[in-house]
Amino acid sequence: MLKQSITVLVKDIIKDYINEGSVCVDLTAGNGNDTLFMAERSGDLGRVYAFDIQKQAINNTKKLLDKHKLENRVTLIFDGHEKLDKYVEENIDIAMANFGYLPSGNKEIITKSRTSLSAVKSTVSKLSERGVLSLVLYTGHMGSQEERDTIMDYISKIDEKKFTVMNITYPNRTASPPEIVFVYKKSCNRG
Repeated sequence: MLKQSITVLVKDIIKDYINEGSVCVDLTAGNGNDTLFMAERSGDLGRVYAFDIQKQAINNTKKLLDKHKLENRVTLIFDGHEKLDKYVEENIDIAMANFGYLPSGNKEIITKSRTSLSAVKSTVSKLSERGVLSLVLYTGHMGSQEERDTIMDYISKIDEKKFTVMNITYPNRTASPPEIVFVYKKSCNRG
């Protein structure tokens, strides 16, 4: 049975890809739930980078990490996810993004197709072998359909010999259903 929350479903699918020492990126820190999830799973040897352009999101994430005593595993970045290359030098094992707006925040501040596409491209280029990028594409707000279409156009053209791309949709939802996309980088050894 599928879980109610789309974010819980994503975590259930990718949890086994995060190991002690994994390098993880939260492209949209929001309220910190994905950041916390990755910090817990990657352990003391892991590293998590969390991006957000809203101070409220960075503060929410910091409070959550402090509560769980995991702030030492995370680098909080008060900057746009499109600047990933400026902050993350190593290969990425896991990256997560929930595009749209900050839940319980200002719904006028949204992710944009240009910057989101740049972040997705940078992340895909930095994925380690067997690395995974998860994207949750929320539609229904201003600019969201353009963002979804821009990202899906890029994702659909990724080299299938190097990457597996999977798209999960909710065909029986009529009111702007979200979509999940996973990008998995294959091993050179095909193992």
